[in-house]
Amino acid sequence: MTHTDWPLWEVFVRSRRGLSHTHAGSLHAPDAELALRNARDLYTRRGEGVSIWVVPSSSIRASSPDEKDPFFEPAADKPYRHPTFYEIPEGVQHL
Repeated sequence: MTHTDWPLWEVFVRSRRGLSHTHAGSLHAPDAELALRNARDLYTRRGEGVSIWVVPSSSIRASSPDEKDPFFEPAADKPYRHPTFYEIPEGVQHL
C-alpha cells in the first residue's frame, strides 16, 4: 500500500477547557495507530488537547440538509413516546 492509497481519517480533539471533542481536521494514514500518532503531532503540537479521536471517514454517516424537515420532525404519530400515553398506577408515589 502506497501513501496515496492510505484511507482518510477524521480527527476530533478535546481541549483542556472543552467538555466535548470538536472536529480538528483530516489526515491520511495506513492504520488507526499511525492516524492517532499523526493526529497528535499535527493537531496538538502546543499541548492544547487532552484527548484525541480518529475515525475512518468512510465510517461516518450524515443526514442530508435537504431532508432535515422529515428527518428531525417529531414523531406525532407515535403517542407512546409521550408520557401522557401511560397510566400511572395508584400505588406509585414518585414518578
